[in-house]
Amino acid sequence: MTPPATPAPVVAAPAFSTGRFRAEREADWIAFDLLLTKLEKKGAKALTSDELLQLPLLYRATLSSLSIARATSLDKALLDHLEALSIRGYFLVYGVRETRWSRVRRFFLYDWPAAVRSVWKETIVIALIIILGALTSYSLVAHQPEWYFNFVPEEMAGGRDPRATAEYLQSTLGHGKAAGEQESGLHVFATFLFTHNSQVSILSFALGFAFGVPTMMLEYYQGIGLGAMLAVFANKGLGFDFGGWLFIHGTTELFAAALSGAAGLRIGTAVVFPGARGRLEAASDAGRTAGKVMVGVILMLLVAGLLEGFGRQLITDTLLRYGIGTLMLLFWLAYYYVPRREDVT
Repeated sequence: MTPPATPAPVVAAPAFSTGRFRAEREADWIAFDLLLTKLEKKGAKALTSDELLQLPLLYRATLSSLSIARATSLDKALLDHLEALSIRGYFLVYGVRETRWSRVRRFFLYDWPAAVRSVWKETIVIALIIILGALTSYSLVAHQPEWYFNFVPEEMAGGRDPRATAEYLQSTLGHGKAAGEQESGLHVFATFLFTHNSQVSILSFALGFAFGVPTMMLEYYQGIGLGAMLAVFANKGLGFDFGGWLFIHGTTELFAAALSGAAGLRIGTAVVFPGARGRLEAASDAGRTAGKVMVGVILMLLVAGLLEGFGRQLITDTLLRYGIGTLMLLFWLAYYYVPRREDVT
């Protein structure tokens, strides 16, 4: 006779549920949440020594709870809450927190010069394009002054054209006006120059996306105007004086113009030659670098505007103008390109 089958033993289900899990650990989550809120609103100085010691312990306890919750497939709402709390805790406990002043300091000491150094090849290309434009127009106007009116609009020339006398041209360099007349309206003049130069530089940068071609054309045109004007003054024996008039602010302004063109060219080359990256990703990376360069360009143009609106009008000694322009050029070169200890913090 076959004995009756013994019923299989019933395995007791683990006494584990969301409610019990929450009840055992929720006090730690709430304490951690309160400390994080206090840290966010009032900073680390608002925490006592005991609270500072509790912070990493509660963070690890929350991570442990999250790990268990994931392994046991507890309800999604609880998982979302623990994940959000853990991420928030990570950034507040271990994340690098910088004050606004630290970010500004980092930008001026490291980010801006590093961005400019990274576009050094494009800067050289744009500088050569500006010089090429200046040499082209200078050569043409020096031999045939009629070419001048093809390069410089009548309203921009303001009478400084091949028909002007040497005396008049010299007076426009700041050697023929009364001091009081020079000082009047200088702030308006400086504001106008800053606005105009900023617009040209931003346009040069913005056109870079079209493969950099419009940017190079605009920079070439800037050189055209410069060379044509130089030829007019040089033909009247005022080339050295015109150089000083230009140099006091031109070293900063032309440097900024070259950088704005370089920033646009960086984006253009990234679009044309994206490399292994996608075209959009390459343009996005180039745009971040170019954006930092452009913030600095606007600041440089502000300095150039002040030198042009005030320094050039108030300082009439040609050698002193050359000296100030040279010092400004050396300052920018040292600021951008002299190696410095990287901030590893």
